[in-house]
Amino acid sequence: MRILIVSDLYPPFVGGAERQMHLLSKELVKRGHTVRVATVWHEHLAERENDSGIEIQRLKSLSTRLPIFFKNSDRRYHPPFPDPVTVAGLRRIVNEYQPDIVHATGWIGYSCAAGLLGKDIPLVVSIREYGYSCAVRTMMRKGRLCDGPELAKCLDCAMDFYGKPKGIAATLGVFMGRSLLMRKLRGTHSLSSFVQEVTRRDLLHVQDAELPVSSMNDPLAVVIPNILMNGTSPAQDKSFLSKLPKEPYILFVGAIQPHKGVLHLLDAYGKLRNAPPLVMIGTTWHDTPKKFPPNVVVLGSAPHHDVMVAWENCLFGVAPSTWPETFCSVVLEAMSKGKAVISTNVGGPADLIVHGEAGFLIPPNDAEGLRAYMQELIDDPALRERLGRAGKERSKRYHVENIVPQFEGFYRQVMQPERAV
Repeated sequence: MRILIVSDLYPPFVGGAERQMHLLSKELVKRGHTVRVATVWHEHLAERENDSGIEIQRLKSLSTRLPIFFKNSDRRYHPPFPDPVTVAGLRRIVNEYQPDIVHATGWIGYSCAAGLLGKDIPLVVSIREYGYSCAVRTMMRKGRLCDGPELAKCLDCAMDFYGKPKGIAATLGVFMGRSLLMRKLRGTHSLSSFVQEVTRRDLLHVQDAELPVSSMNDPLAVVIPNILMNGTSPAQDKSFLSKLPKEPYILFVGAIQPHKGVLHLLDAYGKLRNAPPLVMIGTTWHDTPKKFPPNVVVLGSAPHHDVMVAWENCLFGVAPSTWPETFCSVVLEAMSKGKAVISTNVGGPADLIVHGEAGFLIPPNDAEGLRAYMQELIDDPALRERLGRAGKERSKRYHVENIVPQFEGFYRQVMQPERAV
């Protein structure tokens, strides 16, 4: 197959979506397919380069010419509507490359839909966050899980998050872009069953999540989880690893922010008996707590292979997000290293963890439940060992050789002539 991968961002940018699309592209090439990548151009990167047989083209857009619209000009996302300059660039690539299928992730999918108008080339999108439902991408409203998009409340959230002009533009873009996207969409790929439910409700308008998509003319909706990136490279940052406690510790990995559940985690940790150190690895933000309880070790972000070393040496992991993680790779990474994990029962973690078998699931914001399970794992080494073994075995289903064939099958299904738009 000739596959065009289109992503808001792509390496050298570091992030879950970027790394997954890069890994998928490389593995597809290994399996004999031809892959080209299109992504948003940034000043410090070449417009065109070859990465081990993958042609990468970075497309300029109105947003790159008008950096005033971005707080961080070094990391620009595609806007939530078709960008005419990007659309023109994508049409040039499609005309030159003649792909069999276009696979997009992020809001650049809107430009893909516009660029494919008049062409019989299937478009599929990966739903790696909630941007096709929610202008702020989180599916959270006033600290709670949102029950679905409505124009008035979406405007309220977006204006609070972005400010009035950007909030209005983002909300209208998401609402109006859905009809354009649906004109060309042949398939959706969700990371978890929860994401698929949201996608079917808000984008595909399937009211009953238990019912299959009804027609061969409707987009095919599938769940394919992330590929486990096991961090086989040796650790390199010895100064970082030297900061890890010598004694066993509890490990949290992720942005150190309230939506990741850190406030509840710190509350629960402060009430533990005989608590080992709590290590927190991740970026700090304006809403990161300013003070931490004794015995909490706060480290910055770290290379992936060093994080995997940290997982190897911990007692167990905690990932108590208050928002519905679309997948939560840190849970899978902990499981792959034979560690029990405590996470929340909404979003991706509910697919990864079988409660009581490979870890524990708690409701969001449940500091007392988190404390109780942490204490249980501290007090019971045999339980930690049993859950860790089960998690490691379960993680094997996410190895690359099991996931990439699912994408190949997905592509072949949407390319069937009877699914043509």
